[in-house]
Amino acid sequence: QVQLVESGGGLGQAGGSLRLSCAASGSIISINTMGWYRQAPGKQRDLVATITSSGATNAADSVKGRFTISRDNAKNTVYLQMNSLKPEDTAVYYCNAEVTSRKSWPTYEDAWGQGTLVTVSS
Repeated sequence: QVQLVESGGGLGQAGGSLRLSCAASGSIISINTMGWYRQAPGKQRDLVATITSSGATNAADSVKGRFTISRDNAKNTVYLQMNSLKPEDTAVYYCNAEVTSRKSWPTYEDAWGQGTLVTVSS
């Protein structure tokens, strides 16, 4: 079983910074794209940013220039550096990964973390 565990959420100040981490563990063979999604109360889950195994990134327009996604393949970990926080960034942030495990091989399957709450006050 592949597990994703997020950390780093909490209370941030408008204009401040937070760094989220997501570590994957389990019977992992490889991880393709990893990403962050967020869901505000009463809203749908939206993409924040993604990063491929080779480092190509994509980010939502709402966070470009403020958030940076990165990964450490040796640690099976993806990060989201959030700068210049705004109150509208308040949401539960979910980690996602396309994972090939011993069970799913040779195909990828989506794995999701439990979510970490980010609250930005002003």
